[in-house]
Amino acid sequence: MIIGNGKIVTNDPQNPFIENGGVLIKENIIEEVGEFESLKKKYPEEKVINVKQKLIMPGMINTHSHIYSAYARGMSVSKPTDNFFHVLENQWWSLDRKLTLEDCKLNAYTTYIESIRNGVTTLFDHHSSPNAARGSLFAIAEAAKDLGIRTSLCYEVSDRDGKDITKDEIQENIEFIKAYNSAEEDMVKGLFGLHASFTLSDETLYQVKEAMEGIHAGYHVHVAEGIEDQYDSLKKYGRRVVERLFDFGLLGNQTIAVHCVHANQRELEIIKETDTSVVHNPMSNMNNAVGCPPVVSMVTQGIRVGLGTDAYTNDMFESMKVANILQSHHLCDPTVGFGETKRLQLENNPAICKNYFQKEVGVLKKGAYADIITVDYNSYTPLNGENYFGHILFGLTGRMVNDTIINGKFVMKDREILPVDEEKIFAQSTERAAKIWPYM
Repeated sequence: MIIGNGKIVTNDPQNPFIENGGVLIKENIIEEVGEFESLKKKYPEEKVINVKQKLIMPGMINTHSHIYSAYARGMSVSKPTDNFFHVLENQWWSLDRKLTLEDCKLNAYTTYIESIRNGVTTLFDHHSSPNAARGSLFAIAEAAKDLGIRTSLCYEVSDRDGKDITKDEIQENIEFIKAYNSAEEDMVKGLFGLHASFTLSDETLYQVKEAMEGIHAGYHVHVAEGIEDQYDSLKKYGRRVVERLFDFGLLGNQTIAVHCVHANQRELEIIKETDTSVVHNPMSNMNNAVGCPPVVSMVTQGIRVGLGTDAYTNDMFESMKVANILQSHHLCDPTVGFGETKRLQLENNPAICKNYFQKEVGVLKKGAYADIITVDYNSYTPLNGENYFGHILFGLTGRMVNDTIINGKFVMKDREILPVDEEKIFAQSTERAAKIWPYM
């Protein structure tokens, strides 16, 4: 199959932009990227999909989200949400305790569908449903497989719901990692999820390390999102959050440290030295009023910082826009933000994925997975290899995505979700959310 007849942003430094290009897909892999007419002549037997001058790009990557929050859109909360801890306790922890396995799967369907609609082809999720911990990651994975989206899943272990539930959460991570990380298919992978230092005792972390003996997988953990996380760690353990995680051997190139809003320079040095990935979630940080992480400094120091949404949105184009202006606003410097945002989304998110998936994603080149989107974008200024990111950042939104191809298959074509009945799923979600909201 050849997808072509549009401008191509490849995200491949060796061949970054093609004026009128095409992508040859063989099964689930990109076989060749080149001029559209040349590809048609070279491979006359191939089926041709003419995108009619739409922009062709790699699928978007979201390296941190929370599927369990799907029912929250439009929801009111009766208890205070006037600080970060109250937001957690009275909104998110109150919601996640009400979820059943059926809710987990339904939340996965709606989140994945909206992500696909916004051009997201790979999503890293950090899940919580303490009263339905066992089987929850497997339920989410079933929805992912039904839809055909690439995903990394984990369960956020914490002490907040008692020792028995903590044990269930640990076991869910272990069983999921064992089931999926050694599988030949490369669509669903597992990490070991940890909530945050302030909800994890030393006893629990020792249990985690014991359970993970002999298992090759990294961790996905919130790090110093709120300043309270640092206060708690210093008071209880005499160590800052990153230092404590390092002491337990939880950092490394397989680990994702989310937020790092209140990480100091020594902590950043540890993150760099251990080759740990960081994920920035600008809209969530601003919404929770926890502060602005030192993204520019992290990037300058060579830390691999990716970009996520923390479930604030399922549109990575929105997340990029805010990532750009947050840094320039926070540092009172209009020259920063743009280049860093490009690196986070187009360089570092694909680099993070390399640690978990067998072939490259986030790039259109020979040998990469065929995760491709087309965008209905008619530019009124020149679009070329020198300025394409300016168009991506300031001109595109997720709702412009027309087609989403994942692993060589159309999962959305002409804005229609193909694998499942979207209308039926959304109706089920609306009905179920209405039953949960009165208890919030």
